[in-house]
Amino acid sequence: MRSLLLITSIISIIFLVSCVKDTTNVDEKNTHVVTEDSGKDSVLNTEISPSTEQNERQNSPDYLAKNESVLSESDIETAYEMCVNALTDYYKAVWNGTNIELDAFIENDNLKQYTLKKILSQYDVYKNVTENSVQDIVIGAWEAEFTNNEDGGFLYLKLPVEIIKSVGSYGEVTEFLVRNVNGKLVIVDWYTGAKDSYDFLTRGENLTIDNPKVWDKSE
Repeated sequence: MRSLLLITSIISIIFLVSCVKDTTNVDEKNTHVVTEDSGKDSVLNTEISPSTEQNERQNSPDYLAKNESVLSESDIETAYEMCVNALTDYYKAVWNGTNIELDAFIENDNLKQYTLKKILSQYDVYKNVTENSVQDIVIGAWEAEFTNNEDGGFLYLKLPVEIIKSVGSYGEVTEFLVRNVNGKLVIVDWYTGAKDSYDFLTRGENLTIDNPKVWDKSE
């Protein structure tokens, strides 16, 4: 009788050990699956979409002046960066149909409205050439000049740009005026004078870009 009870106990112990071992394996498998799924989620969350770079730029801090109250030559580098980013977003909006956040570069409502009309007009011209999208822009030998006056001064920048498309490229020259508005650098005028360009046809040819208040009047 004792022998039978001993054998029964041994069998029960073996059965329990086996169950514990099986349960541990299942838990380990489940843990592994969760980790693997988490890894997949992580990959999905870090995938770079075509608009990621633009979104990061739109969410980036303002282009701040070196001195909150005055503009100076020391702001040229930041102004240049802002104008290059504005041009990049502009050409991709015109050719690729991507969004552009004008508030990141322009404060004057009149200039924003004009620039939006310019983008929509150019997009209507190029929207059927979707396969020939803009990949990047390259800035040539650019110029910058600081003019100091009683209104706080302004920066003039002249940027020759080569627009690199999926097939071929073309070049234009754009002139910018930049001011310090409450410590933030903003574009107050923007003119591309290429023949038959929107600015050329709308504003006139061979304009002298030297009036930072040109968009203050609604007309």
